Amino acid sequence: MKSLKIWASVMSVALVLASCGGMSNTAKGSLIGTAAGGAAGTGVGALIGHLVGGSSGAKKGAIIGAAAGAAVGVTTGALIGHKMDKAAAAAKALENAKVESIEDSNGLPGVKVTFDNGILFTVGKSDLKAAAKTTLKQFANDVLNTNTDIDVAICGFASSDGSEDTNLKISQNRADAVKNYLTGTCKVAGKQVKSSTGYGENPEFLVKKADGSEDVEASRRVEVYLLASDEMIKEAEAQAKK
Repeated sequence: MKSLKIWASVMSVALVLASCGGMSNTAKGSLIGTAAGGAAGTGVGALIGHLVGGSSGAKKGAIIGAAAGAAVGVTTGALIGHKMDKAAAAAKALENAKVESIEDSNGLPGVKVTFDNGILFTVGKSDLKAAAKTTLKQFANDVLNTNTDIDVAICGFASSDGSEDTNLKISQNRADAVKNYLTGTCKVAGKQVKSSTGYGENPEFLVKKADGSEDVEASRRVEVYLLASDEMIKEAEAQAKK
């Protein structure tokens, strides 16, 4: 449990992200210059990037942080935000998926797509349902395969029912099932999906009702994060400098 808490703490920096009301990603992206910058932005950006894409991602994050605070960083963020808005619009056409515009700790726009486990899997199983395959195929065709410069991070979560070990294992298996279907049957490039990680029943990620009790059904979910890749950032920076 200790190691899981450490990972959760790191993930809370990298992937527990805040949205800005009804503001579009394009508008939010233009706020990069005031959201973060300088050496601090470089450090946090490198951490986020490393979790998503290894050493290449760390370099990406450092670029984001270094650019933040400058005029080119503001324009870069707006251009990335525009691309993320288009991806979010396509994802919203999916049935049984919740789509949110989010931003990371550097203010870089992204998209979070949440799939309820009840839609994807039978209780206690990690085999995708037929309807889930249809939804994921549409997600791949309309979003991922048409936006190949978007990095993908897949996160599996469980409710507090059952043992910790069982929940950790099934959340990992479910995240992997989504990844394998996308990169297999749906032909999403393997290099585009940077990670698939299960977080089990970690208390930090359980969904709560208004009265403070756990919303068990909502806690069981798979979240897919759409984040700017090195390629997208470099292209946006090049355009911003023109």
